[in-house]
Amino acid sequence: MKNQLVVVGLGGSLAKHSSSLAALRIALEGAAEAGARTELLDIRDLALPTYDPDNNDPPNSVRHLCESIYGANGLIWSSPMYHGTISGSFKNALDWLQLLGDRKPPYLTDKVVGLISTAGGVQGLQAVNTLEFVVRALRGWAVPLVMPIAQAWKAFDDQGRAQDPLLADQLHALGKEVARGSCQFALEPPTESDASKAEAEVTPASDREARSA
Repeated sequence: MKNQLVVVGLGGSLAKHSSSLAALRIALEGAAEAGARTELLDIRDLALPTYDPDNNDPPNSVRHLCESIYGANGLIWSSPMYHGTISGSFKNALDWLQLLGDRKPPYLTDKVVGLISTAGGVQGLQAVNTLEFVVRALRGWAVPLVMPIAQAWKAFDDQGRAQDPLLADQLHALGKEVARGSCQFALEPPTESDASKAEAEVTPASDREARSA
């Protein structure tokens, strides 16, 4: 394989100090250790406008998001959990990925995705479950290892380092798993996916929803 694998992390929140962003940085370190080139997309820095299905000329921030996501071999998503689900700002970023629906192949076809959520309370799995549903809708592959981080307010220090070495190890393991999974897809000969073959006959559910809502 000539080209270096690319793993793109999308995460954070609108908060200045984001535990989900801290977790994402550590996971990307793991992907880099496994040989991938990494890029971090910070929700706060992107400053994306609210998704508008009728906007045919989105700003550069949206274009950068979509091109980075589409050009990646693997992805790591990290969202805070607000009221039992992912944050509105993170969902808004995912909504903009509808612009990838007309690509060949569409959306996240054959992309491996690692999932992280950070919660202030003792649970965080609901947000991970939500992210997994989105991955499936966009034709990606979620890795089995997921990282719902409870009581995230005390999980990282002021520099974004994990307070517990075990947590850092687990996040590194997630990043490495994404890189390894992405490598498997990259080694496969390019073929038209079953999803792409069916596209001419069946309009993707996510596409129908975005265009009719």
